[in-house]
Amino acid sequence: MNATHYKRPESVLVVVYTWHGDVLMLQRVEPPDFWQSVTGSLRWGESAADAACRELSEETGLQSADRLVDCQRRNTFPIVPPWRDRYAPGVTTNTEHVFKIELPCRPAIRLSPREHRDLRWLPRAAAATRSSKRGTAGPCVRKSDRSTPTTASMSACVTSCRPYGIITPAPAC
Repeated sequence: MNATHYKRPESVLVVVYTWHGDVLMLQRVEPPDFWQSVTGSLRWGESAADAACRELSEETGLQSADRLVDCQRRNTFPIVPPWRDRYAPGVTTNTEHVFKIELPCRPAIRLSPREHRDLRWLPRAAAATRSSKRGTAGPCVRKSDRSTPTTASMSACVTSCRPYGIITPAPAC
């Protein structure tokens, strides 16, 4: 089988959050208890930045390519056995490119019903706890430096970043 018939073992993670530190979490249709940020695979010949923009639009309806920031972080994780047949024989790991987008408020989100059933805007620590994708990137939003929030592993973020105490949720747009 030609390599382009298999899924490319590279993906993007787009962490969407507000100036106030609220993080967008999406609940997948399958498995139904799986929560994550915006994610998706790169198509053959597609750049990580283009994939991040496409996935953000497909999964949320947001058209904000000019605000996407490449965190210059890559995560590698094993592909779970039930999904390995989507990849070429012998491929067992995926490389994830991490992006972030900071918004001034909570915009209206249009979910793709084929992929997601619900969404939540959660404070940083709650988003880290809710994330089903352990070991992938999540935001560590620092109020003192909104322009460059640190991106770290979801679980490490909660414990390693200085807490800033989100006092009020972000307003809706």
